[in-house]
Amino acid sequence: MAIADLADDLIAILDDAGIQQAVLIGHSMGVQVALETFRRHRDRVAGLVLANGAPSHPLRTFRGTATLERLLPEVRKWLGRAPGAINRVLRAVVPTKLSFELAKRLEINGALVDPADFMPYLEGLARMDSTLFGAMLAAAGGHSAEDVLPTIDVPTLVIAGGRDGFTPPERSRQMVASIPQADLLWIDDGSHTTPIERPQEINEGVTALLARIDAAAAAPA
Repeated sequence: MAIADLADDLIAILDDAGIQQAVLIGHSMGVQVALETFRRHRDRVAGLVLANGAPSHPLRTFRGTATLERLLPEVRKWLGRAPGAINRVLRAVVPTKLSFELAKRLEINGALVDPADFMPYLEGLARMDSTLFGAMLAAAGGHSAEDVLPTIDVPTLVIAGGRDGFTPPERSRQMVASIPQADLLWIDDGSHTTPIERPQEINEGVTALLARIDAAAAAPA
C-alpha cells in the first residue's frame, strides 16, 4: 500500500460523499498523502493544511537522524516472524495509561495534552496490524513529493511545532519556502501532536485559510 494508493482512496471517499472539492488537512504522514492527492487529483483540492509532516523521506530526519530508516528493514523482518502474537501484545499494551506516560517522556507535551484527546490515537494504533504498519512506514519513508511543492497553486497553511522531535520543524520552514501561497503557523511549544496541544490556535489558522479560499472564490475573474 503506497502513498499514491492512499491518495486514490481519499478521492474515492470524496466521490462516495458527493464532494467535488475539499480542503485537505493532513497530519504527519497525512502531509504526504495530501500532497500526493494534489499531484494526482489537482482539480479536487481547494486548499491544503499540512501539519507536523514532511514532503519526503520522513524517516531520514526522524529524531534528527536517519537511524529509523536504517533499522526499519530489520524491524519489519522481526514483525513478520510472529505477527499474530505481536498484534495481541500491542493491542493489550498500546492503549494504556502507561503508553501515554511513555509518550509524554518521549515526545508529546504532557502539560498541554488531555489524555482523553490522546487515547483514541493509541486505540487506533493498537487496532492496526503490525505488519501493515511496518509496510506503511516503509512506503512513507520511500516517498517524495518535493517536486510537487513549487506547483501548488491553492492556499496552503503549514503547521509546525517548535519542539516536534518526529518531524523537525525546519522541514516545515523548507516547505513554506517552496510553496508559492503557503503561510506558516508556528507553535513554539508544540510537539508532534500540536493539533491537540494548541487546538485554539490551529482552529484559528484553519478558519483564516478557509476565509482566504472563500474570498478568492468570490473575487471577479
